[in-house]
Amino acid sequence: MMPEVGSIGSRSDEAGDVVAAVDEIDGNPHLVVANIARDDSWIAMSEADAVSLEDCR
Repeated sequence: MMPEVGSIGSRSDEAGDVVAAVDEIDGNPHLVVANIARDDSWIAMSEADAVSLEDCR
């Protein structure tokens, strides 16, 4: 989890709770990663393009 950047040269460790889930977007499964403590703070990618947990080990 990356710390959020406040002003130049300072950082905040209060990044919030980050969760991930597979959800359907435009009829296709996508991996969605979101900071649930902030509005509009999320990213999504096609499930086929996401790296599996086994590949990360």
